[in-house]
Amino acid sequence: MKKKQIVSWCLYDFANASYSSVIAAVIFPVFYARHIVGGALGDLWWGRAISVSMLLVALSSPFMGGIADRSGMRKGFLAVYTLACVIAVSSFALLKPGSVLDGFLLIVLANTAREGALTFYNSFLPEISEPRFRGRVSGWGFGLGYAGSIAALGMAFPLVKRGMFPAVWLGVAGFLLLFSMPAFFFLPRKDGTGTGGVIRAASEGIADAFKSLNALWVGNSASRRFLLSYLFYADGVNTIIVFSSIFAQATFGFSTGELIILFLVVQITALVGAFGMAKPTDVWGPKRVILMTLFLWLGVSVSAYFAQARWQFWAIASFAGLGLGSVQAASRALFSRFIPPGKESEYFGAYSMIGKTSAILGPLLFGFVSERTGSQRPAVLAVALFFALGISVLWNLREPGV
Repeated sequence: MKKKQIVSWCLYDFANASYSSVIAAVIFPVFYARHIVGGALGDLWWGRAISVSMLLVALSSPFMGGIADRSGMRKGFLAVYTLACVIAVSSFALLKPGSVLDGFLLIVLANTAREGALTFYNSFLPEISEPRFRGRVSGWGFGLGYAGSIAALGMAFPLVKRGMFPAVWLGVAGFLLLFSMPAFFFLPRKDGTGTGGVIRAASEGIADAFKSLNALWVGNSASRRFLLSYLFYADGVNTIIVFSSIFAQATFGFSTGELIILFLVVQITALVGAFGMAKPTDVWGPKRVILMTLFLWLGVSVSAYFAQARWQFWAIASFAGLGLGSVQAASRALFSRFIPPGKESEYFGAYSMIGKTSAILGPLLFGFVSERTGSQRPAVLAVALFFALGISVLWNLREPGV
């Protein structure tokens, strides 16, 4: 295995986790919903921002992936998208109470850039690791990512206690930029597969994207079954991630400081799950690992609906962490088995499209059910449907190479 490339690839996950934990999951959702928007509309505006950004990524990722493969600009696109996210997160420091639309636009920009960058980042996995090691390399990336979440939340905690929120957003932006740098230097460059200039590469890349989508969805029943299952269960996972802090704050009365401690615990259990299931993903096969974690997530969603005491929510959140890293790492490893050489960005663009499309319905459903019922409990229970559908579709999948 190519150790320097693998380390730099995993460090990008470490960097990216600062956004995932502080901005997408723990601190900024509550800050935006309660301090910037205020009132009962906070959940609705946050759900809209996430859904719009995911829609933009879903529509653009397959084509940007095709352009990256054709033009050889995959690493350059990774850098540009990452820098756009850094700039948007830094701009959060300018938000004031009532800046609802400004905040909405910045969230859409930051989340679109961050999620879009993952298309190019994921596409390096088949190139830097052999097929028999992809499960554990993918797991190592997510494991180090959860270590990054712990570090970022540890950095943010004293600032939040002092009410220094602008410093939190600037700190996350700096963290993301600093630890992304090794990937920009050490991940492999790749010559484009197209001929002519950038415009021709773009047109060829877009055409290739349609061919890849057709090959994955129409020409291969196994990849179609996996992507359909992924469409369902990724929606459940993404919805719980983006609404977990708001749910804990509104339903169980967690303070911002308590949320940080809670999510530190979750990140620790997620780190254990990601590293613990890294080798079994290769030994048992990623499908089995995904199914195990989906049953765990199904139990988490139902249990959260019935939970009444804080200690119960603490326990539920810890179990959720165990399945968080393993389901993501195993999904990435399983999908990599469908990719022909030279089509990494293009195929992971399609993978990203499915994953981000799956993040559109869930947040809208959660916000709608929460607003209509006046309670977040029915909303979190509704998420269980996505995991049940994912399990039913994936159950009869025959894994490639098995």
